[in-house]
Amino acid sequence: MSDARTGTLYLVATPIGNLGDLSARAVETLKSADIVACEDTRHSRALFTHYGVTPRRIESYHAHNADHKTGALVRELSAGVSVALVTDAGTPGISDPGVKLVAAAVAAGVTVCPIPGPCAPVLALTASGFPSHRFVFEGFLPRKKGRRTMFESWRGEKRTIVFFEAGNRLVRTLENIREALGPEVRVCVAREMTKLHEEFLRGTVEAVLAQLAARKEVKGEVTIVLAANRPSGMEDDGVG
Repeated sequence: MSDARTGTLYLVATPIGNLGDLSARAVETLKSADIVACEDTRHSRALFTHYGVTPRRIESYHAHNADHKTGALVRELSAGVSVALVTDAGTPGISDPGVKLVAAAVAAGVTVCPIPGPCAPVLALTASGFPSHRFVFEGFLPRKKGRRTMFESWRGEKRTIVFFEAGNRLVRTLENIREALGPEVRVCVAREMTKLHEEFLRGTVEAVLAQLAARKEVKGEVTIVLAANRPSGMEDDGVG
């Protein structure tokens, strides 16, 4: 139980592309919080302007300052100040430094209140058509060291796998998956979700690679869903 005298840390999910996806509850939370902590204040101000939100106070909170900002924000929370945490896009704490603030707030007995909204891994999973009753989220893959080991570890994975990748590394990553898991493993590449050029490429890794290799370049935010241990034609009944 948290101390009723403490403030509340609100985890406010924001749009991953389409600005219309911010909930009314999220807007009210951003307006009423004593502090809004943003991953990129410039990016967040565009969203605030769109919704007529004028935060009482804005603080930056990102990977490069989280170590020293976490303690300061927790002290304010413990003194009764409310803080709304937002990331550049999606749900705070999912592959971003917000997890540090949440962990510290919980340890200090501060109330943590999630304000639900867009979450790219969940959106990609639900749109993939792959089994969703059991899945694992891998976040951002290692750039170099550990990549091959990770791909090889997926050979025995029975759950659907979801992870992030940059557009300029997408083709190489799919080639790595083909090498480690074979050409028939099924993938869904979700690119630019909720944006103007939203795209879902589904099929075997071989077929999806053929489509992407024909392009001059691949841009945008990418989430990949991988049915790692279920070759094409082998379905899951969603039970167990």
